[in-house]
Amino acid sequence: MPQLCSIAPAACADAGRVTGAYLQPLIETAASCGVDAPRLAQAAGLPADALDSLPDSLAARDYIALLDAGASLGGDPHFGLHVGERVRPGTFSVYGLVLMACSDFGQALAQTQRYEGLAHDLGRTSLAVEGADALYTWTSHYPGASRHLAESVFAGIRVFGSWLAGRPLDPRHLAFAHHSDAPSNEYLRVLGVEPEFGAAANVARFDAALLGMPVPNADPSLYPVLRQHAERLLGERSAAAGGIVAQVRAAIIRSLAQGEARLPSIAAQLGLSARTLQRKLADAGCSFQEVLDGARYELARGYLRQRALSLVDIAFLLGYQEQSAFTHAFRDWSGLNPGAWRLAAG
Repeated sequence: MPQLCSIAPAACADAGRVTGAYLQPLIETAASCGVDAPRLAQAAGLPADALDSLPDSLAARDYIALLDAGASLGGDPHFGLHVGERVRPGTFSVYGLVLMACSDFGQALAQTQRYEGLAHDLGRTSLAVEGADALYTWTSHYPGASRHLAESVFAGIRVFGSWLAGRPLDPRHLAFAHHSDAPSNEYLRVLGVEPEFGAAANVARFDAALLGMPVPNADPSLYPVLRQHAERLLGERSAAAGGIVAQVRAAIIRSLAQGEARLPSIAAQLGLSARTLQRKLADAGCSFQEVLDGARYELARGYLRQRALSLVDIAFLLGYQEQSAFTHAFRDWSGLNPGAWRLAAG
C-alpha cells in the first residue's frame, strides 16, 4: 500500500533526501575504485555534471542508485562497507557534532534516534535493552535497496563509534535482513564480526554496559548549544514541510472537482514554477503525487460516508474522469474497493 502525505514532514520515504556531506564518502569510495564523478552519475541515471560540485542534498533514491553504480563500476563486492569506512564526524553534519559533545554512549545513541534525519532519510535507528545486551536496530525506508545500503550504514556506525571511543567497538552479534555471498573476511575486518544474513531485521547486539561508557574528549559544555541548533534545524524542517505541503494540499482540494489538480496548475496558483514546487516538496519529504493521493484518500473517506453520493459522483469530485480509475486508486490506498469500504464503515 503506498504511503500518503498529509502535513507530516519527511513522512514519505519516496521523496527522502541525503545531505551532500553524507554523500561525500560514497563519491570518495568510487574514486578510489577508479570511477570518476561524471561516470558514476551517468551510471546512476543522473546528468554527467550532477556531482561536479557537492550538492546541498540529493534524493535518497538517487543516493541508492549511486551506491549500486559505484559497486558495479568499481567491481567492489564490499562497496557499501568501504563507503561506511570513510565516514567522519562531518559526514553527519550538525548531528555529528551533537554526538561528539555527548557525555556517554547512551546519550549519543539517544540523540542519533532524534537527529538522524538531519543527515539522511534512508532509515531510522531504534535502541532496546535486553538484560545485559543492548540492541541497535536500523530499519531501512527502502527495503528494496541492495545490501550496500545497510552495510554502509552499519560500517559507518562502527567506524564513527570506534572513533568516539578511541578504540575499536565490536558488536557481540550482527544480523542483516539481506543475503550476501561476498567474501566474509572483509565483513570481519570492517565490522568486527561476521554477520548473520537473512535475519528478520538489521540488528547489532552489544554489551549494554557500553551505554554508560563516557565519550573520551567530549565537551559536554557544548552539548546544550549544539542541541539547540539541531532542534532549530528540526523545527525549520518541520515548519517548511507543514508550510509547503499544507499549501499544496489546500490548492489541490480547491482544484479537484475542476480537474485542475495537476502539478503545473497548482504550482502556478502558488506563484512557483513546477520544478521549484517539486524541489520544495522533496525537501519537505514528499512528492506532488503523494500529496495529491493523500488529499484524495482523505476526501474519499468523507464522501463515502455520505450515502447520497454515488461512486460516480465521488470519482468526479476527486477529479477522476472514470469511476474505474477511482476504484483502482482507492483499492491501492486502503486494500478495499470503495463499495466494500463504505459497507465496513457503516
